[in-house]
Amino acid sequence: MTARQAGVPELPVDLDRLGVDITRPHPARRYDYLLGGKDNFAADRASADELARTFPHIRTAAQENRRFLIRAVRWLARAGVRQFLDVGTGYPTAPNVHEAARAINPDSRVLYVDNDPVVVAHARALLTSPEPDAIGYLRADLRNPATILDSPQARTTLDFGQPIGLLLVAVLHFLDDTDQPYTAVNTLIERLPPGSFLALSHVTFDPLPEDTTRNLTALAQPAAGHGTFRARTRDEIAQFVSSLDLVEPGLVSVVDWHPDEDPKPEAPAEHAAFDVAVARLP
Repeated sequence: MTARQAGVPELPVDLDRLGVDITRPHPARRYDYLLGGKDNFAADRASADELARTFPHIRTAAQENRRFLIRAVRWLARAGVRQFLDVGTGYPTAPNVHEAARAINPDSRVLYVDNDPVVVAHARALLTSPEPDAIGYLRADLRNPATILDSPQARTTLDFGQPIGLLLVAVLHFLDDTDQPYTAVNTLIERLPPGSFLALSHVTFDPLPEDTTRNLTALAQPAAGHGTFRARTRDEIAQFVSSLDLVEPGLVSVVDWHPDEDPKPEAPAEHAAFDVAVARLP
């Protein structure tokens, strides 16, 4: 259940002031719609529905990705990680990262980062903490990792002398090759302290039928109007963690990563279409 489904009222946001174009689909709003949320517009719903006609399991994939996020955060918290950098966080969805982490380590700290100003506005209003600076919010783009790492919010919320859990969940496939995604990830990793972790999930067409892959690839072209999207093979995804120590079971389908932990996966790999990994910085 999402926070929006649970009855949290929609927030009054001045979209014009924030420069939001609601006539074009946005990944965070489309993802919110796929998860059953209400923070989306007609363009986001139309985009998601068209993708669903080609890949009917897209909502299942979104749900499995969300389940992985919570399993990974709980695993990291049990491993002693007490601070998280969540890049591409999307709209608040219960349980949120800080809620999952704080259920294990009550002193956990989280910096939420997204490039959508509406996401940040919602997060700032809904994700609160009685402890000053324990939860931070930053509007920034993964394509420019320095704006994240050098921000006042990062320095206020995170202690770069202690391990950090970097979360790149369902965000890297929105970076095309021309956006230099490997460089962006490496820049973040190089600035994290020893003992930190990276948890990532990435869409892959590897388990899908050939005709579905062909049709989804066509929908990912700029002329299709769904925005930048770049699914990658497992070998391509492995390059993001090639310098790190993979946590068992390694780079696997989202439904095969610690499937006995809650929230347990509920779908086969061909319905989820995500590869995931958690890796430790040497």
